[in-house]
Amino acid sequence: MRITPRIAFAFVFVSCASVIALALYLQEHDGLEPCPMCILQRYAFILIGVVALAGAIQGPKGLALKVYGALVVMLSVAGGGVAMRHSWLQHFPPKVETCGADLDFLMGNFPLSQALPKVFAGTGSCSTVDWTLIGLSIPEWAIVWFATFAALAIWMAFFRRPQ
Repeated sequence: MRITPRIAFAFVFVSCASVIALALYLQEHDGLEPCPMCILQRYAFILIGVVALAGAIQGPKGLALKVYGALVVMLSVAGGGVAMRHSWLQHFPPKVETCGADLDFLMGNFPLSQALPKVFAGTGSCSTVDWTLIGLSIPEWAIVWFATFAALAIWMAFFRRPQ
Protein backbone atom coordinates (compact mmCIF):
# COMPACT_ATOMS: atom_id res chain seq x y z
CA MET A 1 0.00 0.00 0.00
CA ARG A 2 1.36 3.40 -0.98
CA ILE A 3 1.28 6.07 1.72
CA THR A 4 -0.56 9.08 0.37
CA PRO A 5 -0.44 12.56 1.92
CA ARG A 6 -4.02 12.07 3.06
CA ILE A 7 -3.10 8.89 4.98
CA ALA A 8 0.03 10.50 6.46
CA PHE A 9 -1.86 13.56 7.66
CA ALA A 10 -4.65 11.35 9.05
CA PHE A 11 -2.02 9.39 10.99
CA VAL A 12 -0.58 12.63 12.40
CA PHE A 13 -4.06 13.87 13.36
CA VAL A 14 -5.01 10.62 15.11
CA SER A 15 -1.64 10.55 16.89
CA CYS A 16 -2.05 14.14 18.11
CA ALA A 17 -5.59 13.42 19.28
CA SER A 18 -4.31 10.32 21.13
CA VAL A 19 -1.50 12.27 22.80
CA ILE A 20 -3.93 14.95 23.97
CA ALA A 21 -6.39 12.28 25.15
CA LEU A 22 -3.60 10.60 27.18
CA ALA A 23 -2.58 13.96 28.66
CA LEU A 24 -6.15 14.68 29.71
CA TYR A 25 -6.51 11.15 31.12
CA LEU A 26 -3.32 11.54 33.17
CA GLN A 27 -4.55 14.91 34.39
CA GLU A 28 -8.10 13.89 35.30
CA HIS A 29 -7.65 10.24 36.33
CA ASP A 30 -4.14 10.20 37.81
CA GLY A 31 -4.15 13.77 39.11
CA LEU A 32 -1.04 14.94 37.23
CA GLU A 33 -1.37 18.70 36.96
CA PRO A 34 0.35 20.15 33.89
CA CYS A 35 3.09 22.74 34.29
CA PRO A 36 3.32 25.77 31.95
CA MET A 37 5.68 23.90 29.61
CA CYS A 38 3.27 20.96 29.43
CA ILE A 39 0.51 23.35 28.39
CA LEU A 40 2.68 24.84 25.62
CA GLN A 41 3.42 21.34 24.35
CA ARG A 42 -0.30 20.56 24.35
CA TYR A 43 -0.94 23.69 22.28
CA ALA A 44 1.70 22.55 19.80
CA PHE A 45 0.08 19.09 19.52
CA ILE A 46 -3.34 20.67 19.04
CA LEU A 47 -2.09 23.02 16.31
CA ILE A 48 -0.26 20.19 14.54
CA GLY A 49 -3.45 18.13 14.76
CA VAL A 50 -5.54 20.93 13.24
CA VAL A 51 -3.10 21.36 10.34
CA ALA A 52 -2.96 17.60 9.84
CA LEU A 53 -6.76 17.30 9.88
CA ALA A 54 -7.00 20.00 7.22
CA GLY A 55 -4.35 18.14 5.19
CA ALA A 56 -6.16 14.84 5.61
CA ILE A 57 -9.43 16.38 4.44
CA GLN A 58 -7.92 18.24 1.49
CA GLY A 59 -5.37 15.64 0.36
CA PRO A 60 -2.96 18.34 -0.87
CA LYS A 61 -0.59 18.06 -3.80
CA GLY A 62 2.19 20.25 -5.12
CA LEU A 63 2.69 23.58 -3.39
CA ALA A 64 -0.18 23.02 -0.93
CA LEU A 65 1.49 19.80 0.26
CA LYS A 66 4.73 21.69 0.85
CA VAL A 67 2.88 24.38 2.82
CA TYR A 68 1.13 21.81 5.03
CA GLY A 69 4.41 19.95 5.49
CA ALA A 70 6.27 23.14 6.38
CA LEU A 71 3.58 24.11 8.92
CA VAL A 72 3.78 20.70 10.60
CA VAL A 73 7.59 20.92 10.67
CA MET A 74 7.60 24.45 12.15
CA LEU A 75 5.06 23.54 14.82
CA SER A 76 6.95 20.33 15.60
CA VAL A 77 10.22 22.23 15.97
CA ALA A 78 8.54 24.75 18.29
CA GLY A 79 6.90 22.03 20.38
CA GLY A 80 10.07 19.96 20.36
CA GLY A 81 12.08 22.93 21.57
CA VAL A 82 9.75 23.37 24.54
CA ALA A 83 9.87 19.63 25.23
CA MET A 84 13.69 19.62 25.09
CA ARG A 85 13.90 22.50 27.56
CA HIS A 86 11.37 20.73 29.79
CA SER A 87 13.36 17.50 29.64
CA TRP A 88 16.55 19.40 30.41
CA LEU A 89 14.90 20.90 33.50
CA GLN A 90 13.91 17.41 34.63
CA HIS A 91 17.46 16.12 34.28
CA PHE A 92 19.04 19.25 35.78
CA PRO A 93 16.45 20.74 38.16
CA PRO A 94 16.90 24.32 39.38
CA LYS A 95 18.65 24.73 42.71
CA VAL A 96 15.68 26.62 44.14
CA GLU A 97 12.36 24.84 43.90
CA THR A 98 9.49 27.27 43.43
CA CYS A 99 5.84 26.76 42.69
CA GLY A 100 5.83 29.45 40.01
CA ALA A 101 2.71 30.87 38.43
CA ASP A 102 0.59 28.92 35.98
CA LEU A 103 0.44 29.78 32.28
CA ASP A 104 -2.95 31.55 32.47
CA PHE A 105 -1.69 33.89 35.20
CA LEU A 106 1.54 34.67 33.33
CA MET A 107 -0.19 35.36 30.00
CA GLY A 108 -2.96 37.39 31.65
CA ASN A 109 -0.72 39.59 33.79
CA PHE A 110 2.44 40.05 31.74
CA PRO A 111 3.10 41.07 28.15
CA LEU A 112 4.21 38.17 25.95
CA SER A 113 7.81 39.41 25.97
CA GLN A 114 7.92 39.00 29.76
CA ALA A 115 5.67 35.94 30.12
CA LEU A 116 7.55 33.59 27.77
CA PRO A 117 10.93 33.92 29.52
CA LYS A 118 9.19 33.14 32.82
CA VAL A 119 7.61 30.04 31.27
CA PHE A 120 10.93 28.79 29.93
CA ALA A 121 12.71 29.49 33.20
CA GLY A 122 10.70 26.56 34.54
CA THR A 123 9.27 25.98 37.97
CA GLY A 124 9.61 23.29 40.57
CA SER A 125 6.67 21.50 39.02
CA CYS A 126 8.43 21.49 35.63
CA SER A 127 11.44 19.66 37.03
CA THR A 128 9.64 16.76 38.69
CA VAL A 129 9.12 13.49 36.86
CA ASP A 130 5.71 12.14 37.84
CA TRP A 131 5.19 9.54 35.11
CA THR A 132 7.37 7.40 32.84
CA LEU A 133 6.85 4.75 30.19
CA ILE A 134 9.80 2.50 29.33
CA GLY A 135 12.12 4.96 31.03
CA LEU A 136 10.99 8.08 29.17
CA SER A 137 9.19 10.96 30.87
CA ILE A 138 6.28 12.87 29.34
CA PRO A 139 8.42 15.60 27.70
CA GLU A 140 10.80 12.94 26.35
CA TRP A 141 7.86 11.15 24.74
CA ALA A 142 6.74 14.51 23.37
CA ILE A 143 10.17 14.91 21.75
CA VAL A 144 9.76 11.48 20.13
CA TRP A 145 6.35 12.42 18.73
CA PHE A 146 7.42 15.87 17.55
CA ALA A 147 10.44 14.36 15.78
CA THR A 148 8.24 11.69 14.19
CA PHE A 149 5.78 14.29 12.90
CA ALA A 150 8.56 16.51 11.55
CA ALA A 151 10.31 13.60 9.81
CA LEU A 152 7.06 12.35 8.29
CA ALA A 153 6.11 15.84 7.08
CA ILE A 154 9.55 16.45 5.57
CA TRP A 155 9.49 13.10 3.80
CA MET A 156 5.90 13.51 2.60
CA ALA A 157 6.24 17.10 1.37
CA PHE A 158 9.76 17.19 0.03
CA PHE A 159 11.22 13.73 -0.64
CA ARG A 160 8.38 11.38 -1.54
CA ARG A 161 7.88 10.80 -5.25
CA PRO A 162 4.36 11.74 -6.34
CA GLN A 163 2.21 9.04 -7.87
